[in-house]
Amino acid sequence: MMHIIDRRLNPKGKSLTNRQRFIQRARKQIKKAVDDAVKNRKISDIESSEQIRIPSDGLDEPHLIGDSDKGVRDRVLPGNREFMPGDRIKRPEKGGGQGQGGREASEDGEGEDAFNFSLTRDEFLNILFEDMELPDFVKTSIKEEMVTEFHRAGHKKDGSPANLNLKLTMRNSLARRLTLKRPSQEEIDQLEEKITALHTKKRKSEKDKKELEYLTGQLEVKTRRRKLVPYIDPIDVRYTSFTEEQKPNTHAVMFCLMDVSGSMSEMHKELAKRFFMLLHLFLKKQYSKVDIVFIRHTHHASEVDEETFFYSRETGGTIVSTALEVMENIIKERYPPDDWNIYAAQASDGDNLNSDNSHCQYMLQERLLPLCQYFAYVEIWDKQESELFMGNNGTTRLWQAYDEVQKQNRNFAIRRVTKAADIFPVLHDLFAKDRESAGSSAGQAQEAV
Repeated sequence: MMHIIDRRLNPKGKSLTNRQRFIQRARKQIKKAVDDAVKNRKISDIESSEQIRIPSDGLDEPHLIGDSDKGVRDRVLPGNREFMPGDRIKRPEKGGGQGQGGREASEDGEGEDAFNFSLTRDEFLNILFEDMELPDFVKTSIKEEMVTEFHRAGHKKDGSPANLNLKLTMRNSLARRLTLKRPSQEEIDQLEEKITALHTKKRKSEKDKKELEYLTGQLEVKTRRRKLVPYIDPIDVRYTSFTEEQKPNTHAVMFCLMDVSGSMSEMHKELAKRFFMLLHLFLKKQYSKVDIVFIRHTHHASEVDEETFFYSRETGGTIVSTALEVMENIIKERYPPDDWNIYAAQASDGDNLNSDNSHCQYMLQERLLPLCQYFAYVEIWDKQESELFMGNNGTTRLWQAYDEVQKQNRNFAIRRVTKAADIFPVLHDLFAKDRESAGSSAGQAQEAV
């Protein structure tokens, strides 16, 4: 009889099925915990994994248990100093005893500790963006370059040495050697030691001679079997197989437009950066390639790099249409609408030259929106600072001009942000799967502000 004890470490992904089942069962609680985690995350950490805490209530699955007051049980109780074998232990009174560990009352009303659960990067992003999708504004002709991706497709008996699956090959070899009873080197060494010990005896009895003859025959048999049954046979070798899959390689470009005039404080820029980062992360999940173009403006606009876009200081007035004109020129030069999915996000505090608002409307409706998949305007609003350039109805003049554009174009949306916690809800409203209901709820929220 042979006993095999597997002392190998558990392979990665061994409990993947159970993990996915748990995530599905506790999805509501995990989703709430993920949304809470986003509010406290830094921009540099938004794409990493996350360890979340969810309440333990509701995580227990239904299961059958025995009656605690009946039945016979054999238990090992360490640290016993009161009882001897054969003593009868009295049953504890119902409702008494100290068997209520972990369920004592606490100051905040929770009866049990929270459950810590670590989400991978992909799981975190999937749950974060599960209620969001790209707007259904499909272009009539989008150039799709087919790219080849390789995916694992089991194992095969022949292939490239680089794809040799050593673990599976050695497992097949071990199974064959055990089945054919291939002698080990230790068995042969032991036989040779016994034969050598018998040869060195000066006086050999008849029993020693018979044993020597038997051991010599066994050594010949085992040596021959060891040669006939190789350590690794060609039938043991396995190679990892890969299959080719053709996928369309669609391109997208994201234009980031921001007002950097004197009215935009560091707080305004930080909130704008958070919005741009989340939007870029969302687009990266949808497209295989995403380019970013940064355009900043005061009374004139220019394309800059990311460092200059967020941190370089500049003074001057505010003419928003200059940024829209630069965006149009870049699209004509580098991003043909037939080959690229074009997205734009604009951040501003609402300040603009009064005579320029009508030109902004024209640029959006006639020149840019026909080329864009989606254009989102986020107004970073501060009551005290914005009162200087607000209209009679409590909104900025740029907001009023953009609101008229929004009513006539489905691929244009405007939202208002007042603090960092508003960034993700606003992004969710812009790209919610049910955009009509999300838009109406967002509109009510804007009116409340």
